[in-house]
Amino acid sequence: MAALTHVVTSNFCGQRWGRAGVVKTFGGSDCSPSTSGWAGRQQFRHELHGLKVVTRSVAAVRKSKSSGPAVCTLAVEDLSESAATASKNLKVRPDIRNIAIIAHVDHGKTTLVDSMLRQAKVFRDNQAMQERIMDSNDLERERGITILSKNTAIRYKGTKINIIDTPGHSDFGGEVERVLNMVDGVLLLVDSVEGPMPQTRFVLKKALELGHTVVVVVNKVDRPNARVDYVVNTTFELFVELNATDEQCDFQVVYASGIQGKAGLEPTNLADDLEPLFETVIRCVPEPLVAADGPLQMLVTNLDYDEHKGRICIGRVHAGTINRSQEVKVCTPDGNCRMARVSELFVYENFIRVPVDSVAAGDICALSGLDDVMIGETLADKLEGVALPTIKVEEPTVKMSFSVNTSPFAGREGKYVTSRNLRDRLYRELERNLAMKVEDGETADSFIVSGRGTLHLTILIENMRREGYEFMIGPPKVINMEVNGKKLEPFEDATVEVPQEYVGAVVDLLGKRRGQMLDMQASGLENSTLVKYRMPTRGLLGLRNSLLTASRGTAILNTQFHGFGEWAGDISTREQGSLVAFETGTATSYALFSCQERGQLCLGPGVEVYKGQIIGVHQRPGDLALNACKRKAATNVRSNKEATVVLASPLEYSLDDCVEYIQEDELVEVTPLSVRMCKNSKMQKRSDGGLHSRLDQLQALIKGCAANGAKRIRVHMRTDGRDVLDGSSLGFVDELEKILKEVCNSGFDALIASGGGRMEVTMDRYEND
Repeated sequence: MAALTHVVTSNFCGQRWGRAGVVKTFGGSDCSPSTSGWAGRQQFRHELHGLKVVTRSVAAVRKSKSSGPAVCTLAVEDLSESAATASKNLKVRPDIRNIAIIAHVDHGKTTLVDSMLRQAKVFRDNQAMQERIMDSNDLERERGITILSKNTAIRYKGTKINIIDTPGHSDFGGEVERVLNMVDGVLLLVDSVEGPMPQTRFVLKKALELGHTVVVVVNKVDRPNARVDYVVNTTFELFVELNATDEQCDFQVVYASGIQGKAGLEPTNLADDLEPLFETVIRCVPEPLVAADGPLQMLVTNLDYDEHKGRICIGRVHAGTINRSQEVKVCTPDGNCRMARVSELFVYENFIRVPVDSVAAGDICALSGLDDVMIGETLADKLEGVALPTIKVEEPTVKMSFSVNTSPFAGREGKYVTSRNLRDRLYRELERNLAMKVEDGETADSFIVSGRGTLHLTILIENMRREGYEFMIGPPKVINMEVNGKKLEPFEDATVEVPQEYVGAVVDLLGKRRGQMLDMQASGLENSTLVKYRMPTRGLLGLRNSLLTASRGTAILNTQFHGFGEWAGDISTREQGSLVAFETGTATSYALFSCQERGQLCLGPGVEVYKGQIIGVHQRPGDLALNACKRKAATNVRSNKEATVVLASPLEYSLDDCVEYIQEDELVEVTPLSVRMCKNSKMQKRSDGGLHSRLDQLQALIKGCAANGAKRIRVHMRTDGRDVLDGSSLGFVDELEKILKEVCNSGFDALIASGGGRMEVTMDRYEND
């Protein structure tokens, strides 16, 4: 067949976004946005499906010397008869729109969905409705963040709009990547004060890579410090940085106040409802283009569970029609197939799942009866079905060890305590959480769990704790790579918003953790500064609490994964040691009164403790063993009045705080009722031999100084760049036992003994008293 070439010319509007109040013209004269432009582009997109399109870029148009409006020329070449036939078989479903709402954390996604549901008359006028109704998980409501992606649907003027609410935190980016396969367009929410933030960049990048249409919603325009022009300009610059196509850069802007339920095409002229937003969705988001008469293809994108129906698979029907009680072929990514039968079929209508007999291509549905189906598998026609490309998400960057609880209090509070229970629960998590990985550890009762960040892992830990599991976890570690013999580690871009008076302390803290400053500028808030750093993920571990302390609780930290870079060097994440109990019993006020002079305690009187449990933070480097269970000696001498004991308020450590605090030789004991920190007894046992050999070397050095006439010595010992003895131990040579005892209690026993670092000892001789 001879190639047939069509040439299509159209005026290219120089204004990249809609009614944004800011006009940028590229070549030619100024032109205003066309109200019918989207309809023309949509029709053109449908006509050219399956054909090769050669487009002159905007840059090429900009270089043209011709005057007048820029002209974009498209050369269309028919590749084959099969391509033309395939394009004819595709049909448009004008009655459906599939959208996902994506944004940075706290930019108002869930609140906006609440207003959309109210104004779509999903609920009765007299029905009691709680805030953030899409955050149905208890943990989501407690923390005020969205953790899991959720589906709902509304109807507007006869058109069904499937809405997917997504998380905004970077640690749950896998949820966003997974659900973007189900939609044709996205609403990108941007705060009218903060503008694009790190997670805005991540979710927008994923949406642009899939070719989705983006509608920018500048939310919270009712804030006093709103700067909508700046936000729209920086959003456009972000599109350009992410190599968006010309059509994607020509995005529509809607201004809204999610909490008030208002929207408009001008920031100063908002309607009384969200009708402008609904109209924009209908006009700008493309209709599903599907093979309605083709063989069935449905990609399983999410899983849910019902006590009566069992496992529920959620996904979008890409081709054909799926019916209730239909026999389908389940295709795995590796090419294996098996037969299964659909039991029940549902679609989303007004925040509930409604049973139906069939679902056509282009719609999002849920079905039951397939108990072994996994995310990423394809439900296809049993005769002609072909598997769809599986879902791919980015690799994890942080790992933690999970092991059976071995503390003296093991088995007291938990329901599931064995390694078999722990293993089954962790591998069951992989069925739904694609961004997480689980591997067997060094021993049969330990497992290595990898995720996107510490929050990603602590949410899993908290859920397991509430389900009745009891276990122990180790400190978070980064996942390194080795390329061409070079050690690479993950780097992240950290953005800190902090008041001006604390900028110095924040910059100093980030610099100590190997951070490199990228930018510093004034924030949208008054007297606030935005600092951007690129730093190793290791430097971010345990940073949040230190940052809040340095800024008096005012700093806001956001991070985004950047990539892998060369090893940045050693990083000191904690300067203080721990206060460790060396006796099992019940803590008493009498003992804690003397213990609190050594540092800050994290428990009060009457609490049961065991040997090796961490009871506080030492005020100096190195660990210190204390007796928190000592009681006042009873005598037969009656005093007139007992001494009053005044104890300081103990530190309250949450699960997240404990995970940030612990280091290599420490663990966190997690039970349904308690969260405790303790020393790793296994690591201390392995380190005994090495410790004695190092102490023998120290003893030989001290004896050598004594043989050379020294009467007094000062010991300064460092290992891996960290002080074990700070040089203040000045005493006579015959006080050798005291010095060695201080070294043993220094808290760096495991580090010294492991031989992993170099030990440096400096001794100053004093030949007189």
